Amino acid sequence: MKLGALTGGEEQAVVTGFAIDHRKVAPGTIFGAFEGARVNGEDFIPAAIKAGAIAIVARPGAIVDGAVHIADANPRERFARLAAGFFAPFPQTAVAVTGTNGKTSTVEMTRQLWRMAGHHAASIGTLGVTTSDDTVSTGLTTPDVVTFLANVAGLAREGVTHLAFEASSHGLSQYRTEGLPVRAAAFTNLSRDHLDYHGDMAAYFHAKLRLFADVLDLDGTAVVWADDPHAMRVEELARMRGNKLVTVGEHGETLKLVGRDPTLLGQGLTIEAGGEAHHVMLPLIGAYQAANALTAAGLVIATGGEIAATLANLARLQPVRGRLERAAIARSGAPVYVDYAHTPDALEAAIAALKPHTSGRLILVFGAGGDRDTGKREPMGQAAAAGADVVIVTDDNPRGEDPAAIRAEVLKGAPDATEIGGRREAIAAAIGMAEAEDIVLIAGKGHEQGQIVGDRVLPFDDVGVARECAA
Repeated sequence: MKLGALTGGEEQAVVTGFAIDHRKVAPGTIFGAFEGARVNGEDFIPAAIKAGAIAIVARPGAIVDGAVHIADANPRERFARLAAGFFAPFPQTAVAVTGTNGKTSTVEMTRQLWRMAGHHAASIGTLGVTTSDDTVSTGLTTPDVVTFLANVAGLAREGVTHLAFEASSHGLSQYRTEGLPVRAAAFTNLSRDHLDYHGDMAAYFHAKLRLFADVLDLDGTAVVWADDPHAMRVEELARMRGNKLVTVGEHGETLKLVGRDPTLLGQGLTIEAGGEAHHVMLPLIGAYQAANALTAAGLVIATGGEIAATLANLARLQPVRGRLERAAIARSGAPVYVDYAHTPDALEAAIAALKPHTSGRLILVFGAGGDRDTGKREPMGQAAAAGADVVIVTDDNPRGEDPAAIRAEVLKGAPDATEIGGRREAIAAAIGMAEAEDIVLIAGKGHEQGQIVGDRVLPFDDVGVARECAA
């Protein structure tokens, strides 16, 4: 592809690729030089040009000598659009999901529902890339825009026609998941998270809203979980922009949840849609699992799925890795669940999901991550103390912080909790004390396969450890 074909100019140089890391530049590369939180990409423009970059996407005031300067006040967005033109084509139908909690489950459930309808579908998010044959490849948790677009284009070459991906607040603010057409976008909920990056809730919500204000196709559909207090703002934005609107939940109009009956291994749902009542046995526990499933159904319906068939397929959904995943059964007979909940709201929701299923105690093991929003630690402790019968505070991913100091902040909200720093020892203690009518919940890390201590990633899998301790 010629440079002029991407920029609309007369440049005849052949474009061979895109990069935002100067070490990945090869002859013919277009280099994106952006100001970041820690590094200014403009400092590496000379090195990129020396390595063969033929064009630099940067702000108008950047110094570019020896390559075409594609100047833009918002170079990240311009770079994403140019890269999309290079990597296309993409899957015919793409949808994105944003919100504090539920993104991973919703994109994966959307993929499953599409697959049941006969489509070649894939999902991209925290779990990695999950393809149409249920194959999962990890390592794509927070991809840069080049990696994201290259992978999406690769999926299209493999025959994937339907793609669901997570749109995180970081990714949206940094234009990391831009460029491809997005036919539908979903909002799950909003609660405190990532304020170490965004600063305050207003900026955090603004980043989420970019999905609906800038990324969603002008003739696309906004799918909104209507029971969240922030849903109205998303709905107003969709109406103002002229997008179609699908609302789900107890306050939803498209898929109205009128009844939910918890059972031992799932829950019965009654949903009003299209003027009819639909009864579904969802094989997943917890109110927020129902919310994620209905939001996924809304995305499928918004992209052409038939209502009755889509809702019926909810009964065939499989659990999502690390999301209220039943990891083991203790020797006493108590089930042990693992969940990714790492915010006060998510922890509260996970506890509320399991409470109706136990006639004994809910035993909770959790911690808080280091080098992240410190203000959520005490509220997490408060949520744990308010909902669980037994609380064990342990280490999560301490990263560069003192683990004991993190635990101390969590314990301010749960002063009566037991403190066990070693995560394996904490899990063993919880499972060891569980009796037949109890439930154990291990929260915070979910699907993660490592524990970040300092600058090292130590092998650690909550599910695997739980199974070892329950054996």
